[in-house]
Amino acid sequence: MTNTGQAATRYTGLVDKYRDRLPIRADAQAVSLGEGDTPLVRLENIPAALGIDIDVYVKYEGLNPTSSFKDRGMTVAVTQAVAEGSRAVICASTGNTSASAAAYAARAGIIAFVLIPEGKIALGKLAQAMMHGALVIQIKGNFDRGMGLVKALADEAPVTLVNSVNPYRLQGQKTAAFEIIEALGKPPDYHCLPVGNAGNITAHWIGYSEHAGLNTAACAFCAGDCGFLPRSADGRRPRMLGYQASGAAPFLRGAMVDKPETVATAIRIGHPQSWDFAWAASRESGGWFAELSDEQILAAQKMLAEQEGIFCEPASAASVAGLIQDLRAGKLVAGSSVVCTLTGHGLKDPDTAIRQSSEPITVEAEMDAVKRIILDNMA
Repeated sequence: MTNTGQAATRYTGLVDKYRDRLPIRADAQAVSLGEGDTPLVRLENIPAALGIDIDVYVKYEGLNPTSSFKDRGMTVAVTQAVAEGSRAVICASTGNTSASAAAYAARAGIIAFVLIPEGKIALGKLAQAMMHGALVIQIKGNFDRGMGLVKALADEAPVTLVNSVNPYRLQGQKTAAFEIIEALGKPPDYHCLPVGNAGNITAHWIGYSEHAGLNTAACAFCAGDCGFLPRSADGRRPRMLGYQASGAAPFLRGAMVDKPETVATAIRIGHPQSWDFAWAASRESGGWFAELSDEQILAAQKMLAEQEGIFCEPASAASVAGLIQDLRAGKLVAGSSVVCTLTGHGLKDPDTAIRQSSEPITVEAEMDAVKRIILDNMA
């Protein structure tokens, strides 16, 4: 006997769930891997250890199909590209975009070309792009150089550019704000995000603004009235807090950085493509940007894994590291609610995780030897 009720309620991804809130063609068939609907986890042990009177949640985007938030934008960008007849997509990437573009291109049955900086990409991400069948092109230059190349190529070759300069990417990524509001019943007071190319902070601001019934300069489609979500009764929006690694912090320098360096490879970007939009989100929300050392970022990554059981990649942990820094500086109001976006899973960059962890303990395969280790570590 067929359970038709189960089939009718099965979650099938962001395009189907939010189709009436996305500016895609009405006849577009969703190219989906079941992205979105990621957990909003309330932190318990870290706030207690820090002695803070704030509700902290993490939006764990590492549980998307290719283990990063990029899938939210990619499902919409590739859905629209295929609907328009595109047979290939192209992107520049520090890793996560390439993995996502490759997966969604494979799902759609089209070609993916990805440009990556040689020797500057975490192996977990490179493996994904290669396994999904993308044509991977390593360039002798950084992400920013690759971005310039793919923008030019998209004008000269029959390919669709799917970096976040594609407005459909931001439209997909805005759905994270919708999910947060649905889970909390209202927007948080603060939203903390890592900032590299700055598309994600821009996209969240679009989502929160649509919910509040307000236009934002970052939205390329609304022309003054988005008209998608039921409106917030009071027009509330969170303060947007963006965090960068000190070696790749153009928003803190007030100018582009030509040679960005940080262990957090996903935000190792010196020329953000959403520069103006991100500044607008910060200004309109009453938020701010701040910078962090690599040591702070890695400490937060380790803290999340050891104290909360949540394994994210280094760049993701910038949101929590930044929150801790600003809490200690007294910049957040007591009793507030805060959401930190964790952009990618820790297995994206296993080498960095292993380097900051204890070596395995090797003993003989005997009861007494193993028992001695257990008792010594429980004393």
